[in-house]
Amino acid sequence: MVRLNKIYTRTGDAGETGLVDGSRISKADARMAAIGDVDEANSAIGIALLHVRDAEHGAMLSRIQNELFDLGADIATPGEDFAPSEMTLRIIQDQVDRLEREIDAMNAGLDPLRSFILPGGGAAAAHIHLARGIVRRAERSAVAAAREVPLNPLALAYINRLSDHLFVLARLLAKSEGGDLLWKPGATRGV
Repeated sequence: MVRLNKIYTRTGDAGETGLVDGSRISKADARMAAIGDVDEANSAIGIALLHVRDAEHGAMLSRIQNELFDLGADIATPGEDFAPSEMTLRIIQDQVDRLEREIDAMNAGLDPLRSFILPGGGAAAAHIHLARGIVRRAERSAVAAAREVPLNPLALAYINRLSDHLFVLARLLAKSEGGDLLWKPGATRGV
């Protein structure tokens, strides 16, 4: 159980932070960049939730927010044993599979894409697109960190699938808010 009695500890004043196993690394480490980007994505989803009216979509996003804390803990746990345990949070296949099921269910009600879409399509959709962009950055950061230290392959799969999930959710929300904003290649040339 997490218990925080004091918010500031002064242990990071010299530019280092602690990992789950108690080891210390630089706050500029690639692992910490990934954790920070995951945290930022979670915050963006929290803002998006303020604009999502559908209870089912809100519940999906709330589950994802909780899982993003799990993902951050997974990335912050050194080692090569990626099996979850009572003391070790790891992303598992069931979480990736659930995202895929949700993607398929949401996508079933959408027209096939005939163009790239622009981020927008209503307040909720625009905020989800922003969160998706931040998730994609978090994925790039996690992939960069995985080149330096072992990371759970399912954590990488989860974050990759999450950007797809948010893309489809943004399209679904845009459908009820006026529709996708389609990219028109070269439309402003000569204007």
